[in-house]
Amino acid sequence: MSEAAVTPPGDAPVITGATPGSFARSVLAERHPALIRQVRDAFPYPPEQRRALDALLEEITGGPNSSRITALPPGAHAYERWERWGTGYVGRSWFDVPFLWAESYFYRRLLEAVGYFAAGPWQGIDPFGPFKRAELRGAAVAAELAVLDEVAGLPPEAQDAAVLHGALWGNRADLGFRISAGDESGAAGTLVVDDSAPLWRHLAAGPGGAVYVVADNAGRELVADLILIDHLLHTGRAAGVVLHVKPYPYFVSDATTADVVDCLRRIAEARGRAGEAGARLWRAMSGGRLDVRAHPFSCAPLPYADMPADLRADLGRATLTLVKGDLNYRRLVGDRHWPATTPFPELTSTFPGAPLAALRTLKSDVVTGLAPRTLAALDATATPWRTTGTHAVIQMRP
Repeated sequence: MSEAAVTPPGDAPVITGATPGSFARSVLAERHPALIRQVRDAFPYPPEQRRALDALLEEITGGPNSSRITALPPGAHAYERWERWGTGYVGRSWFDVPFLWAESYFYRRLLEAVGYFAAGPWQGIDPFGPFKRAELRGAAVAAELAVLDEVAGLPPEAQDAAVLHGALWGNRADLGFRISAGDESGAAGTLVVDDSAPLWRHLAAGPGGAVYVVADNAGRELVADLILIDHLLHTGRAAGVVLHVKPYPYFVSDATTADVVDCLRRIAEARGRAGEAGARLWRAMSGGRLDVRAHPFSCAPLPYADMPADLRADLGRATLTLVKGDLNYRRLVGDRHWPATTPFPELTSTFPGAPLAALRTLKSDVVTGLAPRTLAALDATATPWRTTGTHAVIQMRP
């Protein structure tokens, strides 16, 4: 299958930032400008990069009536692909094009502004690196790793729940989300769909095979993901794990191979059970039981329904695929205003492979698979429960 856009099943409208007061509008109008300023202040960029960042800031803050999307310069990294993906969007308002595309293109433009792909001294320097490293070395990660000593004393089913929920709620560590929403990581969370029981039954049903994990954020979330991966390997639920990350920085805190290595080092240097898990993970990666892959499509502004044939064949080998996080969920079901009761399996029917599970805290408008009674109760609260990161789903397609 090519990487050309296709229309998902149904006719739900595509999400854009055109609606005043919408979550998408707030990301484009508030979060992205704030991020440019943070990146600009985090590095002693030379005048060329600073001018490029200022130009991008001016472009995206022009407002819905004057802000117009500028094309990448010819010869830029993956220029032909982005030219194809941007057909019909370049030249229009940032607020009027599909939100998924606008967000993705913003980060591509940010990397262009800082010279990430260009030959020179700033090539390959992650503009989000300082934020990721600060989080990884913070007190929250240290506390979460220390808790593993307590988890080790729990009954097996309780250990399963602890590591799975750690990977689920770790998604609230999304740095981009916290720029505009504040740090919600200490807030109590509500699980509105819980398919964890069939997930564990599937893993126990036969000899461990290859479990695929499609990662989302680095830092605290990736630490929790790696702890879950170690648990699957150590308990024999998985014979091997394939971890899909981004080939280059994408959104604020999305995980790359370099982030995986940083997290492995952080876990391995911890004391107690965390350090033991880190040592096992290090051996698993160096021995091939933990394989890290970074496909270019991971940074495409397209739903997974449009994935290319080689990635489809790879994911088709999984005995279970765990898809992490909010962005991956939007790409999984389509970034559209689906009725929240639309069945999750229906919207993920084109995703390759055997059973599929999504672990996601809700930080954008898209949600599917809710029971009518659950949806009515959530809507009755008259709160923005879809976007605050305080609600979550564990959803499985058998």
